[in-house]
Amino acid sequence: MKLRCERDVLVEALTTAGRAVSSRGGATQVLSGIRLEVTGDRLHVAGSDLDLTIEVELTAAGGEDGACVLPARLVADIVRALEPGAVTLEADDDEARIVAGRSQFAVRTFPIGDFPRLPRVGGEGVVITAGDFTEALRQVVRAASSDDARPMLTGVLMSAEESGLRLVATDSYRLAVRDLPGTTVLSEGQHVLVPARALGELQRLLSGTSGGADRPVTLYIGEFEASFETGTVRLTTRLIEGEFPNYRQLLPATYPNRLSVDKETLLDAVRRVKLLVKDATTPVRVALRPEGIDLRVVTQEVGQASEDVDAKYEGGPDLTIAFNPSYLMDGVEAIVGSEVILETIDSTKPATVRSTENDNFRYLLMPVRVS
Repeated sequence: MKLRCERDVLVEALTTAGRAVSSRGGATQVLSGIRLEVTGDRLHVAGSDLDLTIEVELTAAGGEDGACVLPARLVADIVRALEPGAVTLEADDDEARIVAGRSQFAVRTFPIGDFPRLPRVGGEGVVITAGDFTEALRQVVRAASSDDARPMLTGVLMSAEESGLRLVATDSYRLAVRDLPGTTVLSEGQHVLVPARALGELQRLLSGTSGGADRPVTLYIGEFEASFETGTVRLTTRLIEGEFPNYRQLLPATYPNRLSVDKETLLDAVRRVKLLVKDATTPVRVALRPEGIDLRVVTQEVGQASEDVDAKYEGGPDLTIAFNPSYLMDGVEAIVGSEVILETIDSTKPATVRSTENDNFRYLLMPVRVS
């Protein structure tokens, strides 16, 4: 196998596909590798950890057909460190030689036959635009759990609703729900559970890809896998089997208390009082009053911080409710628009954070019990 490619183009392909490469210490060695295959003037680069696969196609000149598997991180670091210009990579069964300018590297290869079969999801693809979908991923993926002991909570539910597509994620402490009206990618009543890690990588990919908000993303849903294609990149992930928790029962029809506050003002104030938070168990107390809110953090070993924030509070009597400050900031940051609405029932039931501009996104947050 032989190829010649511009350094920056090759680095981008290696880095993108390399995000799917396994970083687990106990994984098979070949899963730490990246597969390169030359066919004519096309170079196909793929990384996989069996659950997630990312493939990139690009043009490579002066090629000789063939394939090899190289240590992903090492090869990406080598190519990135080379001087700008053309890079030549030539490989046989035992090693790959990387040459650019006066630099030469020889790297041992992994057995090509040990690399996993690249997945292919059949069926007809559905095309959606990147803009709203990328924003929805940004809002929802953050609420998924990273605890593999509860696999159902490490996924994002994609379900067909009457109005369109709905994305839902929860880690049992907060719940994010985003509706995409008019977006039809699933058949009526269908739902799938997609790993949040894969959708996080897709969000990163779509955010960094040129083409604007209107560029197409083609989605393929299979029985066990889902694929997303945009431009020259394909991301494929295994679906999570099992039932997502019944989140609908957690969505109150109405709230007696409603607070309106400037988004950036609230975020800045929480960031400041959060400086005294010692660990994840230290909450921020939010005192809601008609003239505004008071944010307060009390850490016995460190001290305390408080800040008043102008806001409009409507509803019942004065109320103090406590939250995990990081989770609260996550929800506020996810809002689109300059103003945030915080709706509450009392200090023990979930509160909802949403935008004043539209109701497509809701973020439910469990309060922290404090004395």
